[in-house]
Amino acid sequence: MAKRGKRFREIAKLVDSETLYSPREAVELVRQTATAKFDETVEVALKLGVDPTRADQQVRGTVVLPHGTGKDVRVAVFAKGEHAQAAEAAGADIVGAEELAERVEGGFLDFDIAVATPDMMGVVGRLGRILGPRGLMPNPRAGTVTFEVGTAVEELKAGKIEYRVDRASGMHVPIGKASFSRKALTENLRTLMDAILRARPPAARGQYLRKVAIASTMGPGIRINPQDIINALTDDEDDE
Repeated sequence: MAKRGKRFREIAKLVDSETLYSPREAVELVRQTATAKFDETVEVALKLGVDPTRADQQVRGTVVLPHGTGKDVRVAVFAKGEHAQAAEAAGADIVGAEELAERVEGGFLDFDIAVATPDMMGVVGRLGRILGPRGLMPNPRAGTVTFEVGTAVEELKAGKIEYRVDRASGMHVPIGKASFSRKALTENLRTLMDAILRARPPAARGQYLRKVAIASTMGPGIRINPQDIINALTDDEDDE
């Protein structure tokens, strides 16, 4: 096990590793433990009661966080004609067709997410070996293969994120920055969890939410009681 630094050991004293906190308590703690010199990302980690090796137990979807992620998302769009114009009008950072594909083949990857119109997938498909391993390949289920590129770009810029269960039945999803208010982080957390609960596969049996934790980039994990995850997220009191 790696040796923890003094800063981490000090903030870890604020968290009881055996306690299952309420969502509100966890959000307050994660802000207290984010003491790095940069604005840390706050991430939710989950363990789900599904078997991801079965096609009927996949958990994947997208959701627009009401307060965004705090990250300036760079969006590349593969489109032509009026669709390219719509992407540019919506604020896409890079727009192109075959020439953009050639730039990517040449090593250009200065973007965080890619969107493509269906008629461009013949071109984009050839970039699978480059975009796929980096999680940048456009996908219809993620809403990134669409003719409605303007709407897609606007949603991504506003805080649309993708969640997807991994091979170990786990999931890691960012919900904002440590500088966010308690209310903003709580509402983002509630929105994400609502979406994941609604995405429960009918074939899943037993307890769906097995483990839930929240942590900042450089902070300790804070466990949340799965049974309280929705009911406890009802406090709309403004809190800076």
